[in-house]
Amino acid sequence: MNYDELVKKAIEMTNRSYAPYSHFHVGSALLAKDGSVWTGCNIENAAYGPSNCAERTAVFKAVSEGVLEFEAIAIAGGPEDQNGKPVIQDFCPPCGVCRQVLSEFCKRDFKIILVNAKGEQKVFTLGELLPQSFSLN
Repeated sequence: MNYDELVKKAIEMTNRSYAPYSHFHVGSALLAKDGSVWTGCNIENAAYGPSNCAERTAVFKAVSEGVLEFEAIAIAGGPEDQNGKPVIQDFCPPCGVCRQVLSEFCKRDFKIILVNAKGEQKVFTLGELLPQSFSLN
């Protein structure tokens, strides 16, 4: 699967986001080494702590089904418009907690693909976004 297809799935997942508090919708699409794609969206909670990011949702879905090797993740996100629909604006990098979770299951050369409103993509390795990580990998 190429990055364009992965990005498209991430953008689609922003529409499944549950973000009644931040009104910021994030979607992700995680590519496993076996070619399977695991999607995720952010899911908020009034207590904030139980909320879950799109990236972790995708990772946890895959791991819970026995998939443990990954190649790349695409992430898209942005605020909602007046009608409550997500609007991709700028690049939406993973938060620190998501970077740490990714480092638990992904190698340093794992690719993180971000997209903005113009459809431009930025690709980083996990090692670039989380140098000197504390992990098994």
